[in-house]
Amino acid sequence: MTMPLMRPPRKNPVLRTRQMNLPPGARGRVALGLTAAAAEGRFELQTCEDCGTVQYPPREVCRKCLSAALRWRQQSGEGELLGSTTLHHSNDLFFRERLPWRLGLVHLDAGPTLMVHLHGEVGDAPERVRVGARLDRAGQAVLIGFPIEGSPHMADDKMLREMTSDPKFRKVLVTDGKTETGQAIVRALIKAGADIVWVGHAEPWKKMGEGLDDISVLPQVTLVPLDLTNGRQVTELAGSIGGKVDIVINNAEVHRTFDIGARRGTDVAKAEMDINYFGLLRLAQEFGPALKGRSADGTTGATAWVNLLSIYALSNFPPHGTFSASKAAAHSLAQCLRAEMRPAGIRVINVFPGPIDDEWNQHTPPPKLAPTALANAIVKALRDGVEDVYPGDVAQEWLERWRDNPKVLERELAAGG
Repeated sequence: MTMPLMRPPRKNPVLRTRQMNLPPGARGRVALGLTAAAAEGRFELQTCEDCGTVQYPPREVCRKCLSAALRWRQQSGEGELLGSTTLHHSNDLFFRERLPWRLGLVHLDAGPTLMVHLHGEVGDAPERVRVGARLDRAGQAVLIGFPIEGSPHMADDKMLREMTSDPKFRKVLVTDGKTETGQAIVRALIKAGADIVWVGHAEPWKKMGEGLDDISVLPQVTLVPLDLTNGRQVTELAGSIGGKVDIVINNAEVHRTFDIGARRGTDVAKAEMDINYFGLLRLAQEFGPALKGRSADGTTGATAWVNLLSIYALSNFPPHGTFSASKAAAHSLAQCLRAEMRPAGIRVINVFPGPIDDEWNQHTPPPKLAPTALANAIVKALRDGVEDVYPGDVAQEWLERWRDNPKVLERELAAGG
């Protein structure tokens, strides 16, 4: 049984901050299929379409019939632990800092035998286990053996916390607390055990509204002025709290409906780009280096950056044309940010919801995603250590159609559905 994580002691500000040593990150191209699935929370292995063999490690052809018709298929991961060992010495700097480290050999019911990291609640062989794929600090997939039935605190396992970004006891910046979505995110973070939540709000001269007033009285919440169009204000906030933030959640956005020809001028499109794209850029330039410098700062070091994008970023939805374009630009920028943050072990999580049940989707028919459901999906992504999240039925359907044929989806959306 995993003991619950205790609140870590306050850091001595005089001590030098340790720098991150990443685990070995080299993977062949064929093995990146395992990583691609783990980035969305799935455990997949190669399956031969000719003979049905499930194989590991990944190869170019089937080990049994030499067919090249291999597809990545999701697996249950259940199997038998054949044996285990505990490392007390390693030449790799990442593992040397984290010893002892437990490994096991698991024979899957699907056929292959795997070497996996073992969760602390897994006992000695023989024992039934469930293998899952997670992303390590280098952004590559690793395999972990879990107990079939875990305890309530199994997420506090020391090894598992290395693979995830659990907000428990961490300090979080939420960039916009004036929206119902932002307020739901704040409540979900506090419920997950966040230590401090800084909540940004632009235009403080406007009436805050009941929602922001309600969360402002919570003991974990501190309101901070934050207008992502104001580079100086972003810089000042980063100078004030940048060295303390462990997780950044950028949910600030401008969302306007109508297509290109339904309005004159570029003012609205510029406003969308100024927040949805340039706002992210300003935030990344100021807070990114601070997070990178604290990624190895103890049990609750800096760990993740979350971007609230939209499923419209994958393929433009003409009734929300310029908004879709701004989110597509933000998606591209977020991929660049992910590449830059990866050497420091900071995970960049992109969230692609369908239409949210808010004021800008009043005329959009159901199903729509409730702000609370979106907030819970973000917290789950942090706890599960994934990179890409598609919450809601609409997002899942669009993703499936986009993967099947992007050009067909484009034509369908242009026709209105």
